[in-house]
Amino acid sequence: MTDDPGVGLVLGSAISPEDIPSSAATAEASGFDEIWLAEDFFFTGGISGASLVLGATSEITVGLGVVSAVARHPALLAMEISTLSRVHEERLVAGVGLGVPAWVRQMGLHPRSPLAALRECVTGVQALLRGETVDTRGEVFDFNNVTLTYPETGAPTPVRMGVSGPRMLELSGEVADGSVLSVAAGLDYVNWARERIAEGRTRAGRSDEHPVTVFALYAVDDDGDAARASARETLAFYRQNGPNGLTDVYGISEELSALIERGGYDALVEGMPDRWVEDLTISGTPEECATKISAFHAAGADSVALFPIATDRIGEIVRLTADTVLPRL
Repeated sequence: MTDDPGVGLVLGSAISPEDIPSSAATAEASGFDEIWLAEDFFFTGGISGASLVLGATSEITVGLGVVSAVARHPALLAMEISTLSRVHEERLVAGVGLGVPAWVRQMGLHPRSPLAALRECVTGVQALLRGETVDTRGEVFDFNNVTLTYPETGAPTPVRMGVSGPRMLELSGEVADGSVLSVAAGLDYVNWARERIAEGRTRAGRSDEHPVTVFALYAVDDDGDAARASARETLAFYRQNGPNGLTDVYGISEELSALIERGGYDALVEGMPDRWVEDLTISGTPEECATKISAFHAAGADSVALFPIATDRIGEIVRLTADTVLPRL
């Protein structure tokens, strides 16, 4: 846990590409600590989005991802990261995960061993960014004497893992430079995830810092009920793909599966308890949102990256947050 917890902003996904540069510039000027470019399939590209943000800002940390380990060969991912970081030194953080399994399967890319895919991707990218030659035959990826022509020249870009299950979190602690926790994480989950990460770090004998960023669905309004109503629909969208480690820890996996079986997204919107929205999103009045952000910091999040739901008025939400939420933290 860092001494100075931060607040970030997640762009990408349903935000139109043409709105990304101006939103990023507004976020930097408004006092946010970092900007993340989500890469949910099939909305906006994470790498191209990160390039837009880096070009539109001057100092703020820019998080790439979470990008899928299997949508690009790790050598190509390392090449893209190095290209960006050589121009924008020490401003980039790379988040790598598997991707939402349902979306990855749409492209026929779901690996037989997600754990091996993440290990081989993260360690391969890290080695290539350091300027090493990688020549390995893995369970998922092969590297045949691959060397980047333009490896990084400054401090290596941190490569974090965006994962949710216990074994993946342990792997993140073992090999990654930090972790990114997905939207719909509850407070107990953040604490639980840090414990799993610590187990991997202990096994690997690591004592360096391991920052944890939590993505959080975000809706703020002077009318708190209106904010929570909008968060309900987006929470249902992300949870319609079924249970995972987040819902297991929160204790709703069986109830979630039953709702999905009953009628998918529509059944979730209508049937999910109000407490799911209250506990698994940051939504409400500015004061309520500030309280929830502080609670995530207290639970172990080094940074909370707000994922705005009102993508059609992103500039307004950024300014409202800067004026009414950030001063309360």
